Amino acid sequence: MAEYETVVGLEVHCELSTRTKLFCGCANAFGAEPNTNVCPVCLGLPGSLPVLNEQAVELAMRIGEALHCEIRPSIFHRKNYFYPDMPKDYQISQYDEPINVDGLLELPDGSRVGIVRAHMEEDTGKTTHVGGGGRIHEAGHSLVDYNRAGVPLVEIVSAPDITSAAQARAYVAELRAILVATGASDGRMEEGSLRVDANVSIRRAGSDELGTRCEVKNLNSLRSLGRAIEHEADRQASLVDSGERVTQETRHWDENASRTHSLRSKEEAYDYRYFPEPDLVPLVPDEALRQRASSALGLMPAARRARLQAALGGAEHARALMDQIGTVIELSLDDLVLAASAGGADPKHALNRAANELASQGERARALDPVSFASLLALESSGTLSATQVKAVLPELVEHGGDPAEVARRHGFEQLGTEELESAIDGVISASPTEWERYVSGDARIAGFLAGQVMKATRGRANGKVVAEALAARRAGVSAR
Repeated sequence: MAEYETVVGLEVHCELSTRTKLFCGCANAFGAEPNTNVCPVCLGLPGSLPVLNEQAVELAMRIGEALHCEIRPSIFHRKNYFYPDMPKDYQISQYDEPINVDGLLELPDGSRVGIVRAHMEEDTGKTTHVGGGGRIHEAGHSLVDYNRAGVPLVEIVSAPDITSAAQARAYVAELRAILVATGASDGRMEEGSLRVDANVSIRRAGSDELGTRCEVKNLNSLRSLGRAIEHEADRQASLVDSGERVTQETRHWDENASRTHSLRSKEEAYDYRYFPEPDLVPLVPDEALRQRASSALGLMPAARRARLQAALGGAEHARALMDQIGTVIELSLDDLVLAASAGGADPKHALNRAANELASQGERARALDPVSFASLLALESSGTLSATQVKAVLPELVEHGGDPAEVARRHGFEQLGTEELESAIDGVISASPTEWERYVSGDARIAGFLAGQVMKATRGRANGKVVAEALAARRAGVSAR
C-alpha cells in the first residue's frame, strides 16, 4: 500500500430518538415482538397516507446545526426498489433537495471532514436468514420483521476526505458523540440505531484523481469499520498490481472470515427512479422550529473536551489522558468531574476515577452526587481510604447515594494507623530481604513489588501513596546510617 493512498467516504445512518415512526403513530421501540409495531401506513397498504413527524424534523435540524450545515427547505422523494424488508417496494427519502447540506466535522486531532448532506428518510424492516451461516445463499428460509420499517433516519454523507481506517474510526466515534450530545439518537451500534457504509477506493500516491469505489455495507462496530477499510484497500491494490480493474460494486463485510465479498453491482441514482413523493408537501421549517432546534443544542464534544483540558491545566496531550477524556465525554461524566474538581478534588484524580471505576457503572454513574464524589476523592487523597476501598465504596454511592465516610464505616473500612502500617512494612522487609536490599541500593524498579506486598499484608487498607512515602522514608533512614 506504500504506492497508494486510501480514499474513504462514509455514509452513517442514525435512527432518531422519537417516540413514534416518521410517517405514522407506531412506536419507535427496539426489541418489541416482531411485527407488532406496524400499521397500514408503515406497511404501505393501499389508501394509507403518510403524515410527517415534526419531532423527527427538529432532531434532523439539530444534527444539521451541530455539523455546521446549511439548513434548507427540502422535499421528500420515492426511492423505488424491490426488497423483502421494504413492504411498499419504495422508500421515502430525500434526493436532490435534502434538509442539511455543506457541513463539516472537526476531529480531535484537528483534521476536518466535509459533510456533503444529512438527509431524512425512513428505515427499512429487518430480514433474518435462518440456517447456514446467516447469509441468504445458505439459509433454509428467511423471516421479515417490519417493526423497524418507517423508523425515522438521518443519513449523514461525508466527503471523500478520510484517508485511513484510523481516521474513519475517529470520524464515526466523534460523530456518534455529537449525535448523542444533541439528543437526536442514542447511537447504539449494537442495536442497529447507528450503521455505517464505507465507500473505499485507492489512487496512486500523489494523485488527485479518485479511483473506482466499492461500498462496504452495514458495518456495525468501529472495529469492523477499521478492519473492513484496511482489507478493502488491500484487495483493490492487489487487483491493480495484477493488471485488473476494480469494479464498482456493493460488498459485504464478513467478520468471521475478515474479508469482503460481492453483493451486487453498485446502483446509481437513476436505478432508483426517484420522483417527488406525491403524498407529502415540501418541508419548509419556519423560524420558530429553527430556533427550537438551535436552542436545544448543548455543549458539543469538542467544547466539553476543551473544558476538561482547561481544568487539567490546558496542556495535557498524553495519549492515556486523552483516552480517559474521551471515555468521560462518551459517558457524559464530564460535568461530574468538573463539579468534583470545583468541590476541591484534584481534576486528574477525578478524571481517573470517572474514566475507570465510574465508567464500569455505565449510564447509572451519571446519577452520582458530585459532592459525594468529591468527598470520596478527598478521603482517598488524605489516606483515610485506600484505592481498593474507594473502588468498593463507589458502586454503593452510585446505587444508593449517601455519605462516603458512613458507607466506608459500614464496610468496615477504617483508617490504617501509623503503627499498623509500620508493622506491616517490617513484616514485608523480613519476608523479602533480597528485594529490600535491592531497593535500598537504588533499584527503583522493585518499589512497586514492595508496595504491593504491603498492600497485600494490610488487605488493601493502606493508601498506596502513603505506603510509597513510608518505604522511601525507611530507605532514606537506612542510607543515612
